[in-house]
Order: sequence, then C-alpha cells, then structure tokens
Amino acid sequence: MTDQPLVMVLNGPNLNLLGSREPQIYGHATMDDIAASLEEQAAGLGLAVDIRQSNHEGHLVDWLQEAGARGALAVILNAGALTHTSIAIHDAIKAISVPVIEVHLSNPHARDEFRHTSFVARAAKGTISGFGAASYRLALDAAGALRQ
Repeated sequence: MTDQPLVMVLNGPNLNLLGSREPQIYGHATMDDIAASLEEQAAGLGLAVDIRQSNHEGHLVDWLQEAGARGALAVILNAGALTHTSIAIHDAIKAISVPVIEVHLSNPHARDEFRHTSFVARAAKGTISGFGAASYRLALDAAGALRQ
C-alpha cells in the first residue's frame, strides 16, 4: 500500500491491440509502452497509478465504482468505442465523486461522424484527445494538478 494519491487508468475494448491495430490512426506504442511511460511519470509526480484494460463494459463500470470506493484522486479513462455507446459507463462516472479525465489517442471529431458523440464526455471533468500516446501523459499531468 502506498500513501501516494492514486490515479486509475482504465482502458476499454481493443486497446490491448495498440501497436498493431491501425497504427496510422493509433500509433505504434503498445499498451505496455504507455503503461511504462505513465508509471515513470507518476513516480516523478508523486502519484501511484493502477493501469487496467478490458474488452468488457461491465469491468469498466466495476473499476469506476472501485475508484470511488478507494478514494482515487482521478480516473483516466479511454473507453474506446464504448465512449460512443455506453450509457452504463456514463452513469458509473456520474455515480462517483472521483473526477474522470477522458482520453483518446486520435481526435474523434476528425473521424467518422458516429465518433463525434461521447457519453463519457458528458460526465467527465475534461477530455484530452488527438495527441497519440502523449494524450495519456497530458491526462496524468491534469490529474496531478487536481491535488492543488
């Protein structure tokens, strides 16, 4: 157990395929690459990170509720395609007092029209998108700023 503020980093469907899935859109960094970068950055910020990925909507709902129960400082959430479809994730965000920062590797508004709607954004504190793997690092900086 650590005394450092906790930031949970939750990743949804297909993000386990980063690095090989449409690298022209999502880049070449793998989820392991992103996790290693976040762990290093978190140590420098005096934060603890708990990084998870699931292809199942219910896991993301459970983990959001867990973040609330654990009193996390923030959640960084890349819900993948569930961003555009999941009222359950929206409701889970609204049910906790932990600020959620929505993250996307690509810019959904520069892509297919169905990606322009985000149920996550309607409940999140903020959104960072379009900066590839750096979107996660920017979100961790934002999470760290919540301590002030």
